[in-house]
Amino acid sequence: MSDIALIVLAAGKGTRMKSSLPKVLHRAAGRSLLGHVLTAAKTLDPRRVVVVHGPDMPAVEAEARRYFPDCAFALQEERNGTAGAVRTAEAALRDFSGTVVVLYADVPLVNGENVKALAEALWERQPIAVMGFEARNPHGYGRLLRSRDGHISGIVEELDAAPEEKAITLCNSGIIAIDAKLLWQLLPQIDNQNAKGEYYLTDLVGLVADSGKRVGLVTCAEDDVAGVNDRVQLALIEQRLQTRYRERAMLAGATLVCPGSVHFAADTILGSDVIVEPFVVFGPGVTVGNNVEILAHSHLEGATIADGARIGPYARLRPGAEIGENAHIGNFVEVKKARIGTGAKANHLSYIGDALVGAGSNIGAGTITCNYDGFDKHLTTIGEKVFVGSNTALVAPVTVGAGATIGAGTVVASDVPADALAVARPKLDIRDGWAARFRAAKAAKKAAKHKV
Repeated sequence: MSDIALIVLAAGKGTRMKSSLPKVLHRAAGRSLLGHVLTAAKTLDPRRVVVVHGPDMPAVEAEARRYFPDCAFALQEERNGTAGAVRTAEAALRDFSGTVVVLYADVPLVNGENVKALAEALWERQPIAVMGFEARNPHGYGRLLRSRDGHISGIVEELDAAPEEKAITLCNSGIIAIDAKLLWQLLPQIDNQNAKGEYYLTDLVGLVADSGKRVGLVTCAEDDVAGVNDRVQLALIEQRLQTRYRERAMLAGATLVCPGSVHFAADTILGSDVIVEPFVVFGPGVTVGNNVEILAHSHLEGATIADGARIGPYARLRPGAEIGENAHIGNFVEVKKARIGTGAKANHLSYIGDALVGAGSNIGAGTITCNYDGFDKHLTTIGEKVFVGSNTALVAPVTVGAGATIGAGTVVASDVPADALAVARPKLDIRDGWAARFRAAKAAKKAAKHKV
């Protein structure tokens, strides 16, 4: 297979999204539509990548560089059709010799292996190939036309199709692979004599077929090339992605107790023998080791969980949370940018942020690491086998030495040595019989009031 250059069309405003955000930056499963397409494109190992975007879209450039740091960009100032969009990439690829693949940034379910097969379909007598699919309902799609010998002879758009052509169910996805030299030769021959007055990239197919050369065809599932034009379609894409990710997780050795209630991000990684209870949400950037339990109603994002850990129920792991082997993070515990050591436990109602918790330590209910002073974040360091009593406030920056004990209700504002006891609470004042006398006085006052 020859070298591949990728052109990704991402200039659409997405007016039907009713959003100030460019359409291709809307997210499904925690990843932008553009990100899904560029992730699939990595399968091709492209030598060059050019992203075509519209005016005032710096965020599109920034997002594309997350996946291909060296990619180039082309500006489509006039939205005059797909051929016009591809022509804007010519300057970036004029010296490229190989295969050009054109993808669409609003088609997030595209399968990288199918696109790779498309690029591999080119040879000397077949310098172009298209990706097609059998449509359940072909209305609105371009139809793939065949010659008498069965080869692809052209593509006709819905608005330009004759009645007999509208009956065709083999439809065009818009994704093509073409010899680079031929692409730049044929693009100037495309006109806009059609119902929309646009320059269609699909006209390349007819031009190649008319020259006597063959047009290759690679087919895919209709859902793989579903586009996004509004938020209803975005929701459908989300559903399809979640179905894929749930099946992938279970086939890889995870148990989902109620699969339909678990929400994955595109990059979620689960080890084997993981148990995920209902209503768990995985945000982006979560890696889970083997034999981990994630209990109901937990929310995880940007977190790493080591083997044998137990999370939840109702736990929240925020970005930077690192949970060690066999550690426990319990109900209504929030962890942010903190490393929890092997076997450490925080089982109830606590906040652990910007902290290091040593192996085997126990964090009592209601404990808070006071990490923010209104301007800066500070670190709390808790050594190994520390016992932190309930309702403790650790005012960072502060260090608690290994083996220390913190009494319940203590505010720790200075370092605690190893193996020490730290207690800060007022002396308990007990007055015998006071409560009974108080109740009697109150009752007498109430009775006197009623007599009046």
